[in-house]
Order: sequence, then structure tokens, then C-alpha cells
Amino acid sequence: MAEIAETGGSQHKGKKRAKKQSTHIDMTPMVDLACLLITFFVLTSAFTKSKVMEIVYPERQEAGQEANAPQIPESRAFHIILTENDRILWYTGRADPTRETLPTLYETDFSANGIRRILLERNKSLYTQINEMQQAVLEGRLEVPRDSITSMRRQMMTDDNVGPIILIKATEGVRYKNMVDIVDEMAITNIARYSIVDLNSVEQIMVRRFFAAESSGAASSN
Repeated sequence: MAEIAETGGSQHKGKKRAKKQSTHIDMTPMVDLACLLITFFVLTSAFTKSKVMEIVYPERQEAGQEANAPQIPESRAFHIILTENDRILWYTGRADPTRETLPTLYETDFSANGIRRILLERNKSLYTQINEMQQAVLEGRLEVPRDSITSMRRQMMTDDNVGPIILIKATEGVRYKNMVDIVDEMAITNIARYSIVDLNSVEQIMVRRFFAAESSGAASSN
């Protein structure tokens, strides 16, 4: 706080002089405020963690290396195709143009009874194992540091060799929000392996046929 010290002038007869005043600023409250602010920012910065979404991209193949790329087991391949208007198409197996018939496309949505339920059914084994491990730690049946839960979960996902391998694809006009939502679903359902890839030419034909059949069906019903 500021203090004002008054000092009187010399006693002279006759004309009276104005008293001289000197100002002294007490910096103690300012220092206290600075310490409080520093403590506040240090504590809040320690508690705040940046939110990062992990997205898995396939490794870039050099020219001539496509033949040596690892093949996904057909029984584990699960393809998700994001389309306009928040719609989701999916199929299993492999779209092989040399076969007589192509895989059947099915439609779902982003609801809890939509793509999430489908993923949980196909990843039931790993999802159950991770949930049981986390529940055992919370109930004290499994004595491990809570910081180790993440590393244990990651190791269980690495060791998984039966769960689905998700290939996420998108047509033109898909909103960025849809891509974020589907990656969130991968984390919610504990999918161990997923990747974002391009839509190939066979799948483009499959999507066009799906919507063409839908349009013709709607037209005939009208």
C-alpha cells in the first residue's frame, strides 16, 4: 500500500510554505499476488493434459512393393465405408473382382445400437478381457499401479490375434466429424487394429450399386 509521509517545512515568519510530501510504495501485496498467480498456473498446467487422438495409417509402400505387403486374413477383415448424410456402409471379407459375386453391403449408423453394437459383437473377446482387467484393478482384486492400466491394455491389444482388423474408408462429401466419430468408436470398443485407407475402384462400384438399388426401390414403392 502507498504511504504518504508528511514533513513540515522550516519555521519561518511571514509567508507560509506548502508542506513537502514524499510517496513510498509498499510492494508486498504485489509480490503476494504474483506468488499466488505463479502457484495457480503451475498447478493447473500440471493437471492439464493435451487430448490426442491416435490415428493409424498404413505404411507407405514403395513402387514394386505392393506384392510384398502383408495380407489381411479374410476372416478378420471388416470394412467401414463412410458416406454422405452421416451414413455408414460395411462389409466383411475382401472385394475381389475376380470372384463371381462381390460382398454384400450393409447399412448402419452412429447410434449405440448401430456401428458400436456391431463392433462390440466382433471384438467381444478382447473387449471383455480389457473390461475385466480394469474392473479387477478398481475393486482391488488385481494389485497393480493405476498408471499401469494403460500399458496393460496396450499389451493386451498387441497380443490380440483373433479380433477384427478394421479398414476405414470414406466417399467424397463425408464430413470431418464423421471421421472423428468413427475413430472414437474404435477406442470405445477397444479395437486393437484399424487403419484409414482409400476407397478402391471395386468398392466405389459397390457403393454406386447400393445407392442405385436403393433409389430404384424407393421409386418403385412410390
